[in-house]
Amino acid sequence: MSDMMQRVVLAARPQGEPKPSDFRLESVPVPTPGEGEVLVRVIWLSLDPYMRGRMDDSKSYAASVGIGDPMEAGCVGEVIASNNSKFAVGDFIDGRFGWQTHAVVDGVGSRKLDPAQAPLSTAVGVLGMPGITAFVGLNDHGRPKEGETLVVSAATGAVGSLVGQLGKIYGLRVVGVAGGADKCAYAVDELGFDACLDHRAAGDASVLRNELAATCPDGVDIYFENVGGKTLDAVVPLMNVFGRIPICGMISWYNSGGLGAGVVEGPNLLPRIWRTILVNRLSVRGFIITDHYDRFGDFQKEVSAHIREGRVKYRETVSEGLESAPEAFINLLRGGNFGKQLVAVSPDPTHG
Repeated sequence: MSDMMQRVVLAARPQGEPKPSDFRLESVPVPTPGEGEVLVRVIWLSLDPYMRGRMDDSKSYAASVGIGDPMEAGCVGEVIASNNSKFAVGDFIDGRFGWQTHAVVDGVGSRKLDPAQAPLSTAVGVLGMPGITAFVGLNDHGRPKEGETLVVSAATGAVGSLVGQLGKIYGLRVVGVAGGADKCAYAVDELGFDACLDHRAAGDASVLRNELAATCPDGVDIYFENVGGKTLDAVVPLMNVFGRIPICGMISWYNSGGLGAGVVEGPNLLPRIWRTILVNRLSVRGFIITDHYDRFGDFQKEVSAHIREGRVKYRETVSEGLESAPEAFINLLRGGNFGKQLVAVSPDPTHG
């Protein structure tokens, strides 16, 4: 093993959309694990929209990444040195290892992974944080009832694709909103959505609203919110009385200061949305998945069974090498990924 490793650190706080110069690739010595610690070789690195908020120096549900510190991320890796009796050399584990090729961790919050049960990459995808986000958001906050209509934004992303498939399993009419004809075709033809609308082709919110109204003649009972922006503007007027809106994310606003003190450009939607919430007695619930990890066992049991039975499918977009992470992340925020966005940091020895 080389005595040097690589890491991607935050070089500058973005102004609007992140650019490559906001990141810096560094080479540093591989750390030595202390008592109770393990050294991990990172195999799979997960890229997720929430990371954009960590790049800002503003109050949020988690601490910002410091300038000069490695970008934060969930990962899968192989233990290559261990001073922890719970983990042996050769074990595959997940954890918050960050944008780097190696990490020393104490193992708290990590779990051993069995590649015979599922591909290692799924531990940061459909069977990991995005998966439980979909499961908890729909079940606990969407409270679905058979026969209802569910609209899912970012419908072919890591979270939205599972939300829609679970919705179909639960007997809902599922309508997706995605960016591009290819994504919409995938949602319908492969994932089994009843319909999917292309927000890029629709143009503005009024056109998208008319298309949604035609596609959802009985209104919308659950809107799983991943993006904000014109999709939110289009859906809210169609919400039925006592409808539910689980708020998972708002990716369309992330580069506009929507998470911090900045101002989101465009019309002020708040008065109309606020009134609709009141008049239609909507339940709107923002949720952070780290508050719900007590549900992980239930989620794993149900979704892994659906995957084995072929009722849930997943797709991954993979960029090669740690150095590709910044561009892949920028592309993710533009909606350029298809399914779960991963970085292959080093070879996965479990791949045939």
